[in-house]
Amino acid sequence: MGLVKRGDIDAVLESIKRGEQKQVYLCFGERYLCRQAVAKLEQQLHGVKPGSVHGLDGGTEDVGKLLARLLSFTLLPGLQIYRVVDTGLFHSRDVGKQIWDKACKARDNGKSPAAARYLQNLLQLGSIIADSSTIFSDITPGQWPKLFGFEHPGQDLDWADRLVSAGDIPAAPARNPVDKLIAAIEEGFPPDNILILTAEHVDKRKKLFTTIKKCGDIIDCSVAEGRSKAADGQKKDIIREMALTTLKQMNKSIDPGALDLLFERIGFHPVGAVLEVEKLALFADDRARITSADVDQMVGRTREDAVFELTEALGRSNLSGALITLDHLLGDGIHGLAIIASLRNYLRRMLIFKSLQQRPQPLWHPSLNANDFQHSYLPALMDTGLWPELLKGHPYALFMGFRTASQFQQKSLKRSLELLLDAEFKLKGSPVPMRVVLEELLISLVRSNHLARS
Repeated sequence: MGLVKRGDIDAVLESIKRGEQKQVYLCFGERYLCRQAVAKLEQQLHGVKPGSVHGLDGGTEDVGKLLARLLSFTLLPGLQIYRVVDTGLFHSRDVGKQIWDKACKARDNGKSPAAARYLQNLLQLGSIIADSSTIFSDITPGQWPKLFGFEHPGQDLDWADRLVSAGDIPAAPARNPVDKLIAAIEEGFPPDNILILTAEHVDKRKKLFTTIKKCGDIIDCSVAEGRSKAADGQKKDIIREMALTTLKQMNKSIDPGALDLLFERIGFHPVGAVLEVEKLALFADDRARITSADVDQMVGRTREDAVFELTEALGRSNLSGALITLDHLLGDGIHGLAIIASLRNYLRRMLIFKSLQQRPQPLWHPSLNANDFQHSYLPALMDTGLWPELLKGHPYALFMGFRTASQFQQKSLKRSLELLLDAEFKLKGSPVPMRVVLEELLISLVRSNHLARS
């Protein structure tokens, strides 16, 4: 069967039911969706033959020890499932920046265990042995890209060293044990031993991935990134599926409008969706159907990216979307000056990108695709030394920003910043209500020629 999408997991479950189970499974993509897929696999496997599940942390599990367990015969009865969560076996340097960003975000949010786990994955990615209390600080700016695939963050790394030193971080697995694991998968484990791996990111070029695809089953639980229409539709479908499944288990139903409102409130947060739906079901008590009024009363807006939705609506000249998002932000208690600051940062970024596009070298062209942007245009632009801080983001996100900026006129972007300054003065020293000032600003930005398409 090889590689299947999460929506086709029933085919994998049916093969297990027929006694055609594999000895290795991989689920990759969104963590909660992977966890759900693994739960279904384990339930089906134990439905055929009961046994035990051994949960292992991919951030700390040594490959050699894992291999020894998989190749050992056990005295325990039934199937022995070895579940490795968040394995780092598939990481490549292409995802090094993503892992680092997640570690920094977890640190900023006070989630030290999560930050430590991401740092562990980064060390494994670079095949680094954690034998020093200053492991990250000892890596020079020149060595950093070779180990992790992105430029040195240029900051004090004492915090990373402390997290590494505080945890029990093993040496990075050597290549030989991984090669032995690949050979073991090809030759087969003892009959009742099964390996289940989960990972947020995988490098499909790795031999381990292709081996599992050949000898086992892989469930793709990934979700499209970005905010394209297709990506939003996929995310909404997943939230709808999870909400309806949870409600069915609780003998409840929900109005279609209430379901749309739920997605608007929580965004794409699978765990949050399940918890909020359970809360709504309990709130409904004896009523069999959940309404929009229930959602409005019980579910707060938890979307962290609402301000970014406002800038995206401006980028698309979507006046209705911008006004709706503004209403949500004000309803959530976001101050008008904070909204002004976000708009200023966005327009300033667009203006800088637009100015870079007007340089003779490297030459920007509207038909430039994402691949050429990442491998040709962006490196040449970084070599100029201009605005290095703005060019450190993910290449695809930068590409989308440049593509949006190319649709604006430089003169109109400058005028837009003047409009923002006028609105800021009104908020600070005018008796005009804040909502009126901001709505007038958005209408001016979208409808006038100040954001006209070039």
